[in-house]
Parts: sequence; structure tokens; C-alpha cells
Amino acid sequence: MKCLLVLLLTLVSLPASAADKPNILWIFCEDLSPWMESYDFPVNAGKTPTLDKLSKDGIRFPRCYVPAPVCSACRSAMITGVYQTTTGTHQHRSSRSPEAAIQLPAGIKTLPQIFIEHGYATFNKGKDDYNFVYNRKEHYSTDTQKPKPGKKGFYGKKGQADWTAVPKGQPWFGQIQLGGGKTNTRKLTDKVDPSTMKVPPYFPNEEIFRQEWAHHYETVRVTDGHVKEIMDRLKADGLIENTIIFFFSDHGNNHSLRHKQFCYEGGVHVPLIISGPGIEKNATRNELVSGLDISATTLALAGITLPGYLHGQDLFAKSYQARDHVVSARDRCDYTIDRIRTVRTEKFRYLRNFMTDRILLQPQYRDGQAQTKRLRELHAKGELGKIPTWAFFGKRPAEELYDLEKDPHQINNLANDPNFAGELKRHRKLLMKWIKETGDKGEHPESKKHLRAIYKRWGKKCVNPEFDVFKKEAVKTE
Repeated sequence: MKCLLVLLLTLVSLPASAADKPNILWIFCEDLSPWMESYDFPVNAGKTPTLDKLSKDGIRFPRCYVPAPVCSACRSAMITGVYQTTTGTHQHRSSRSPEAAIQLPAGIKTLPQIFIEHGYATFNKGKDDYNFVYNRKEHYSTDTQKPKPGKKGFYGKKGQADWTAVPKGQPWFGQIQLGGGKTNTRKLTDKVDPSTMKVPPYFPNEEIFRQEWAHHYETVRVTDGHVKEIMDRLKADGLIENTIIFFFSDHGNNHSLRHKQFCYEGGVHVPLIISGPGIEKNATRNELVSGLDISATTLALAGITLPGYLHGQDLFAKSYQARDHVVSARDRCDYTIDRIRTVRTEKFRYLRNFMTDRILLQPQYRDGQAQTKRLRELHAKGELGKIPTWAFFGKRPAEELYDLEKDPHQINNLANDPNFAGELKRHRKLLMKWIKETGDKGEHPESKKHLRAIYKRWGKKCVNPEFDVFKKEAVKTE
């Protein structure tokens, strides 16, 4: 009786038009590059039938770029619709301890909060991984978990609920997190033969790197099966006809160095498919798209007026104007301090490296992985090869400019080529304008209390000079 009363009160409080509002589902993958046939990767031709059907039932965006090439910074931006560098959530895995807590700027709300205000139920099945302090129940209405004692988990809070926890008749905005590029592929029977792989020239042409390349194709195949399970459940529950689905990822390939955590094409280029009621079928839109457009479009499809602070735009608005560039940003990742900004235009990718004293292959979480060890081993022996040596261990230039049509692997830096001086100047201006207009907080060093929290977590892995002061403090107390 009590449960029935709660349900009736919930339904009474909904707007009169609630039943007409669509459900919206984010299928949010981790670490997944768009290595599908429809993205010109023929290795997976015919191997991703569910994603292919999702594309035919909706719109595919071949050139979507996320705001950051690492999960927590990207997810903090996506859930607010605002650049992580504007909200101060740009340093990867921040706000993991009370002394380094980060609050969102006043007036900025998360998408789930806004949806709740408009009569929607909300859920997130999987990790949040946000770099700011929040009460999960204020964002996810279906969250019934009791807070666990002790420290918050490394990946932040996690949710277990899905649409089955939503009161009948109430529209919902939900997320289901998939492992994507981190997915275990051991049970996959349709394996990719590593010997058929041609790795980019910044990798040695060795079996270990071909294996990693093949593995990522396999993760896309497994992910297709996971999406099928979700779609089958939506159909069985009678929800498919009133649910708009977004399929995308937080950044590119996890295992491939120079992809995840870095601002080259492979780090920030992700799949984006939108499908569902009211969405054009079997369409492709080739304009440049920001991951923050996903946030804005999601709200707009629910009939919600977009907050003025959003950095994205509704992809289906009458006032929509195609972008001529997209900006992405990388800052500290775990215990490695760096600052990189990148501008993607129609033909070029421009990178600005603010810390040129540091090689690209600084210490990182992949140091224990076989391919990273092999790169370091070959470099130590002087056998790595010219291009990989430059890419991973060479002195980083302040600026990089690549013609992606002629140089998709971004090997030939045109920044010092006088024939491209005009393009270099144009891209430099685009970036500086973005830094100023969005209030890029990467312009300022991370605070001492935040760095101390990082040093406290990672200890000896913190080798950047910014941590020296804490090492000296540790010595004094011994």
C-alpha cells in the first residue's frame, strides 16, 4: 500500500505531457575508437551487425571529438555540457579526497539534475568518474544504494539501477556504461589475426604491437554484442519505440599509446550514433561535432530549454550552425603532469604543447604493459627507429600541425613549414580565442593542496618536478 501511494504521488507530480516525452539512453563506452566498417575500418566489415543496424535506424556522425582524451575529465564535461577546463575538473582523477574536493561553479548543474527538475527519472548503471563533489541521490533518482563507509572508490561512485527501477509511466534519462576498449575478449570466437594488422609508423612493426591493434578490433566486436543485449531488453520491455539512443565513447583506444590520454586524432575521435523516434533514418552527417553537442542535444530532445552556459549546441535545432573547429584538452593524468591543447579543423589538427621539457612517454599507468616496456627497451638499445623515437622520446615541439588528409597518422609536423605559416597562425588564433572565452583554468598551475593529495596517493610514481616540495617534506618528517 505504501509503495502504491509513493507511485501515485510520483505520477501526480509529473507534468501533464510526461507520457509524451521520450526516454533517452546513453550507451556510454569506455576507451573505444570507431573501428567499424561504417568508419572506414574494413577489418570489422560485417562483424558489428547491431551497431550497423543502429546506424541504419538513425544518424551516424563520423567526425565526433570529445573534450578530453581521458575518462574522468571527459565525463565531467559531458555530464555538465561544459568544458572541464572551465569548471576546474580538467585534472584527471581529482576530488578523490576531502582535502582536494572540487565543487562545480555556482549555477552549473548536471544533466541528471536538470532532467529531474523536468519530471524525468534518472539512472546511471556503471561508473560516474566525475572530478567534482556531489550527492549521488540528487543526480540519480533511482539510486537506492546506501553509502559505504571509508574512502570513495578509485573510479568514483557507481550505480546499479536501470530503467526497471523507474516508476511506470515516468520518462527517464539513463546511462549504461560499457567496457568498450577495456572489454575482455578471451571468449570471442571470431578473433582478428594479428599477422594481418598494419600498425601506424609510430610503432615498431612487431608482433606485440600488431596484437594490440587486433585486440581493439575485437573489443568493438564484443561491444556490439553488449549493445545487442541492451536493445533486446528494451524491446522485451516495450520501450524501444519511445527511447532515443546515443551510442558513443569517452575517448579513443585504451591500449594504444599516442591514443588515450593524448590529443592526436586517435585519442579524441569517437563513434557517435543517434537513433530513435523522430530521428532521421540511415543518415550520415559529416560535419565536425563536439562531444558537448551530445549533452545539449540530449536536453533538447526532451523539450528542455538549454541553459545559457552550455558549450555544445542542439544538433537538430533550426538555428544549428556547423562548427568549423573543435577543441580538446589534456592536463594531469593520474600522477603525470602535462598540458596539451588541440584544435581540429576541416583538414588540419593543431596541437599546443605547453610543457616541452617532458617527453610524450612520461611515466603513466601503462608502464607495466608489454608494449610500453618494449618501446622503452628498444629505445635504450638504440633500435626503436626514427619515427617511434621522435614520437615517444623526442623533444616535444611547442606547436604541431598536421594535414590529416595527407598524413592521417600525424607524423609530418608542418608547424615550421613556411608554406603552412598561414594555417599555423589561423589555428593558433582559434586556440587562444577559445582559451580566453572559455576561461581555461589550465592557464594556472594546480594548487599545492591538490598536488599534495596526488602525491599522497601515488608516492614514488610522482616524478615531475612539481612534486619535489612534497618529497622534501617527507624527508624532513622521517
